[in-house]
Amino acid sequence: MIGDVVGRLGRQTVGQLLPGLRAELSLDMVIANGENAAGGFGLSRQTAEDLFAAGVDVITSGNHIWDQKEAFTYVAEDVPVLRPHNYSAGLPGRGYIVHPITLADGSSQPVAVLNLQGQVFMPQNLRSPFEAADEVLGPRAGAGPLTIPVFVDFHAEATAEKAALAWYLAGRVSAVVGTHTHVATADPRLLPPGCAFVSDLGMSGPRDSIIGANIENSIRQMRFQTPGGRGVVIEGPAIFNAVLIETDPQSHRATAIRRVDRSTE
Repeated sequence: MIGDVVGRLGRQTVGQLLPGLRAELSLDMVIANGENAAGGFGLSRQTAEDLFAAGVDVITSGNHIWDQKEAFTYVAEDVPVLRPHNYSAGLPGRGYIVHPITLADGSSQPVAVLNLQGQVFMPQNLRSPFEAADEVLGPRAGAGPLTIPVFVDFHAEATAEKAALAWYLAGRVSAVVGTHTHVATADPRLLPPGCAFVSDLGMSGPRDSIIGANIENSIRQMRFQTPGGRGVVIEGPAIFNAVLIETDPQSHRATAIRRVDRSTE
């Protein structure tokens, strides 16, 4: 699962590194958050196709998904692109998908991906991600095996909210990963009975930036409390932040999670 892909440099970095990583790590599936892929704000058809061409299977998103107008029509098509499930049902697109993948032995495996957005310190006043998850997964129950692997991208600001949702869903999903802050966290762990968790995947994009944005513009904005004008960095060294999650083929519970962080000039 790859952290927020930021702008052209982020897309180029994924395109440069992911094909090799798919072979090196024997990856069966790749999920990436693409809500910042189009110039740092939103997702377009072309930027999504760039990520699919690089080897991404499913694209998740968050609060910037509507920044590009064409997203309203694109996410409504039969493409593996998600917007948070706890958005209004009147909006186009979907918040979860069951996506078939082909394993190394040639067999097919359906995998569920659920996209949710947090409420704490977030710009939109969305309905509860906990209740939205229950709609898809059903009520909390015992710790029996899962019928298929289930991966959750929780796009949220507050670390506590991310951890709370992960503990709430442990037992019903294979993994809950946080996105949105663009800062990779060093807390990947397995929650019982086998739910992989990390507070934030990080980002794929410009290393010498402030979460992808121009440094001087960001300093000016925060120092003087002026609006806008940050600008996304489009060249220079880049970072690639992700986690590798392994699941048991029978129970579909997570058995391992570790960071996969790279850099490129």
